[in-house]
Amino acid sequence: MAWFIKTEKFSLGMEAMESKVRDNYLAKHRAWVNNLNEKGIKIVSGYLADKTSSPGGGGLLFIESNSYETAKSIVEEDPLILAGLVTWKIQEWIPVAGHLKI
Repeated sequence: MAWFIKTEKFSLGMEAMESKVRDNYLAKHRAWVNNLNEKGIKIVSGYLADKTSSPGGGGLLFIESNSYETAKSIVEEDPLILAGLVTWKIQEWIPVAGHLKI
């Protein structure tokens, strides 16, 4: 098994969206992430923040998968991606040093 990282950033449409509508999409995204966990898919998910810990810098999702194609197909089901509200990419992560256990 390998680890892959999905990086994402809000699209201009998401940034300009009324906060109540944006919060609804974010709730769907969190439910999707929680569902992955419930299915036994190993993931770590979170958002990037500025120096005041305010969100808005984008997000990261680490996902363990047996292939790039499988990881990509799972990530493409993210409600934020399906709605076209983020720009994103996925890459394999090959750790070379450190003691992080995910």
